[in-house]
Order: sequence, then C-alpha cells, then structure tokens
Amino acid sequence: MSDSLQLILEDVDGTQLETSCTRFAVMWQGREVWIQQVGNNQLMIGVDVEDGDTEYANLLLRPLATNLVSLELEMEPVEATDDDHVHGPDCNHDH
Repeated sequence: MSDSLQLILEDVDGTQLETSCTRFAVMWQGREVWIQQVGNNQLMIGVDVEDGDTEYANLLLRPLATNLVSLELEMEPVEATDDDHVHGPDCNHDH
C-alpha cells in the first residue's frame, strides 16, 4: 500500500492540475489543516498546533462497506517540548 495521495487541483476557470504527494495542507481560518493517509486506508485530517494550544484534534476517515465511511474525532494533548533540544539523526522527532 502506498501513502501517496493523488490530487486534482482546480482553478476558478476549470483548469485542472494533477499531482501526488504524501500529505498536503489547506489554509483555513489562519490555520494549516493537514491531510494525509495513515495505516489501513485511513485518511487523517489534523490542524496545526500553535503556542498556547493544550490539545489538538485529528479527524480519522475510515472506509467501511460500500458507500459508507466512519468519521472519528480524536483529541490529543499537546506534548511539552524542550526548547533546548537539538534535533539530530537519532532523536526520532520530526523537524
């Protein structure tokens, strides 16, 4: 299974551009809304985290039987970060 998403972007005039990526964001109300495929053919939709946020939300869209999907909202606490931490190849953190 590939984590690649096939995108079709359309301008106001109907011009379409096809591309693929592993995840993408839409700017909405000043926040980045990230969309990506995760395991078991699930589509995750999550909002970026800003300073002062205590939790963040992810929406998980799961395919069910024909023409049915399951939509689940997961609230996760924001993990405290160590501002003195320097990211290196062995830290297992996203940069």
